Amino acid sequence: MPALDGIKVLDLTQYEAGTSCTQYLAWFGAEVVKVEPPGRGDPGRSVAGGDIDSLYFLSFNHNKESLALNLGDPRGKALFLALVPRFDVVTENFTLGTMEKLGLGYDVLREINPRLIYGTIKGFGLSGPRAHYKCFDWVAQAAGGSFSVTGEPDGPPVKPGATVADTGSGMHMAMGILAAIIQRQATGRGQRVEISMQETVANYMRMPMSLREHWPGPVARRGSGASGMPATGLYPCAPGGPNDYVYMHIVTQRMWDALTIAIDRPEMQADDRFTTIESRAANRDAITEAVSAWTRQRTKWEAMEQLSEAGVPASAVFDTEDVLHDPHLHARGMIQAVEHPVRGPWDTLAPPVHLSESEVAMRPAPLLGQHTAAILARELGMDAAAARALAAEGVLGVAQDLAPAG
Repeated sequence: MPALDGIKVLDLTQYEAGTSCTQYLAWFGAEVVKVEPPGRGDPGRSVAGGDIDSLYFLSFNHNKESLALNLGDPRGKALFLALVPRFDVVTENFTLGTMEKLGLGYDVLREINPRLIYGTIKGFGLSGPRAHYKCFDWVAQAAGGSFSVTGEPDGPPVKPGATVADTGSGMHMAMGILAAIIQRQATGRGQRVEISMQETVANYMRMPMSLREHWPGPVARRGSGASGMPATGLYPCAPGGPNDYVYMHIVTQRMWDALTIAIDRPEMQADDRFTTIESRAANRDAITEAVSAWTRQRTKWEAMEQLSEAGVPASAVFDTEDVLHDPHLHARGMIQAVEHPVRGPWDTLAPPVHLSESEVAMRPAPLLGQHTAAILARELGMDAAAARALAAEGVLGVAQDLAPAG
């Protein structure tokens, strides 16, 4: 059985942070009903323009159903409130105060369903002097500290490429919801789970912040190298493209010795310039020259294989296409082809969490309103005629044409 079989989620999230949370819950087998405004849906659907749901939206909404429901209409709000007692979890990541303006805040919903777990993600949390500030991933990364430690030592702060504030906040929310589900088994009561995106990024900064014991003041940018590990860093490879680099991480004496053998320079082990970490740090440029002379004669894949087989922690710099076509990830099922009813087949990243006793097949993200009538019939006993009438009045929305793309 799926790990979260029987857990039901009303998902009001949008864009990435909240949708990452509910995608994990859906991947684990929860029944996730994505509640969206009729006509436009989650704004993430249209970030690429055009009439087809964006790959951005498709990437964060696998295994969900779509209920197109106008919460601004009293009839739509009444339908939502009728659904709440039948569900375990409600999630949202609207601007602060939006749910309360709709009359759907936590205090209202828990009166209807005391067992409800209410997940809310905000940029700066529900309290504090910055709680009302608007936020996106990059804003949260700047506020959480990750910009300040990213980039070269003599350059400006750099925005990290991975969206750790958005997806990271969703993952933290999923963990919080799972903890609340376990606690509810003992208490019978739900609770609110709150995530601040700034605090999520700050949590990811625990390792950089630990460096304060070595240097006073703010932790400095170090680029791709690492202080105290002079051979660690990026090295150029053939044929010299923008991502033709190999990264290696040399921590111990054994790894240094393995590196000298891998690059056919075993004599460096006996060279006084390289016998200790301190001497290697003082002669970093000579190490860089020797290692680069070797890596430039090889592709990043050849360098990765030879270094790794020799016991050196190393990796080619994978670009996005490299990741999607990586034979290792394909062998592990991390890259899967999903058949979308409009886009057709496309490759996507699968769940990175592997449960030996829980397997859930990947399903494509839903079309807007694809499951509206089915959900209301299943949960509230609404017949098709009533659903069509409400759809005609803009209270509900139904799916677009399901014909595959030509």
